Amino acid sequence: MDFIFMLTHNDATVPNAQEVLAELKQVGLTHVGFKDIGATPAQQRQLADLARAQGMTVYLEVVSTSVESELESVAAGRDAGVDWILGGTNPVQALGLLEGSQIKYAPFPGRIVGHPSVLEGSIAEIAADAARLTAMPGVTGLDLLAYRHREADPLEVTRAVVAAASGPVIAAGSVVSREQIAGLAKAGAKAFTIGGAIFDQTIPGDTISARVRTALDWAEAV
Repeated sequence: MDFIFMLTHNDATVPNAQEVLAELKQVGLTHVGFKDIGATPAQQRQLADLARAQGMTVYLEVVSTSVESELESVAAGRDAGVDWILGGTNPVQALGLLEGSQIKYAPFPGRIVGHPSVLEGSIAEIAADAARLTAMPGVTGLDLLAYRHREADPLEVTRAVVAAASGPVIAAGSVVSREQIAGLAKAGAKAFTIGGAIFDQTIPGDTISARVRTALDWAEAV
């Protein structure tokens, strides 16, 4: 599985994201992301440039709650030159903004509520939405908040979405353990994100770099 380290805490980009990223040059990290909340368009461009200079694939996850702010964030991600835009719930408008670019797009399936984002809906409803979204030209995959569902088993959600989708599924939000990662891999997810659990020291390690390395080791183990 690919591990995407999110320079985020509480669903927002951390204020010292550039400094953190600069410390990760020797860790072996190849996928890094940030969120539209907490980073201005100029800061997003700077982060993307720094990450690319370190040979990383760059992700912007859109967690804004209004249509207008979501589309502004998609446009900012396009202008920053990120490789992937994750999240968002307005794919038709977002795809219009991304037309002609090389950016890969993976929106949220299911019903997304609030900030920090929460996933709602039955497993069948989320899977049906996954099939609908990945049938749309320009949708590469899905950004699944499996561990943000308050009621459904996250691995059951993941298996159903993987089975329904025609593109890769990225498991995002509240992943904090090796056991979760192993379960997500078995369920068919192609990647996972961790942000807050590294910054709040839930992941083992004395430093941010050490905790990122722990998550990379967990990813390689599965």
